[in-house]
Amino acid sequence: MAIYNLGSINADLTYRVPHLPAPGETLGARSMTRGLGGKGANMSVAAARAGARVVHLGAVGRDGGWMIDRMLEYGVDTRRIAVLDDPSGHAVIAVEDAGENLILLFAGANRCIAPESIAEAMEGAGPEDLFVCQNETNAQREGAELASARGLRVAYAAAPFDAEAVTAVLPLLDLLVLNEVEAQQLQAATGRTPETLPVRDVVVTLGAKGCRWINTDTGTTRDFAALKVTPVDTTGAGDTFTGYLLAGLDRGLPMPTALEMAQRAAALMVTRYGTADVIPDLKEVTEHRF
Repeated sequence: MAIYNLGSINADLTYRVPHLPAPGETLGARSMTRGLGGKGANMSVAAARAGARVVHLGAVGRDGGWMIDRMLEYGVDTRRIAVLDDPSGHAVIAVEDAGENLILLFAGANRCIAPESIAEAMEGAGPEDLFVCQNETNAQREGAELASARGLRVAYAAAPFDAEAVTAVLPLLDLLVLNEVEAQQLQAATGRTPETLPVRDVVVTLGAKGCRWINTDTGTTRDFAALKVTPVDTTGAGDTFTGYLLAGLDRGLPMPTALEMAQRAAALMVTRYGTADVIPDLKEVTEHRF
């Protein structure tokens, strides 16, 4: 079994600040670090660290070789990552003392992925595998169509939120993961609540309140309470949650068990500064005492 992730790869430039800047404000940063990030890379690293075989489908510029190397170190299959003439994607992240963040994103090579390369990469994929994408690359619909045609379970993380992007893939999805604000935005755009979407499993993350799982086949909804931690940096927590959730489903875990493991991983993640480079591994997640 494998997880095929059509996902972004970014250099995360993270600045620690006393508070998030207001419009027009010039604010001095206390520190700056460069690390591996991007919603796609974060999810791939999380799933790999959770024990899954992950094939990453994406692109970087010629300045991005270090990011490929870093993903490989974390256990991700990087052979399907293209190196293009376009600059690599990057994010400028401001993180305040309370752990909240502000992010400026430049897509770069992430929006230049050739659809034919996705088809080539998925030639050996089948019904026992999973496919996931997010809204930080191009070719999301093409990738979802290819995966669905091959019988893969298709998942989508609806971030950064764009109503047109979500509705384009909605008919192909088996699993939709979105946060509370994104769920409200999707309802405003489509007129449909999460319970009435044409997707078998919908997971709504609720931050400090936990998460909600909606199974539209049975019409049931189940809430999962969050674990109590003191957050220092929420960057990448949602991606860690999704990566662990997918890895659990890939291993054949029931949805409730996979969700509980994903919540543990995300709770541990918010106690750390950084993104992909600090995602916990499965041993840490299972053994940590909250």
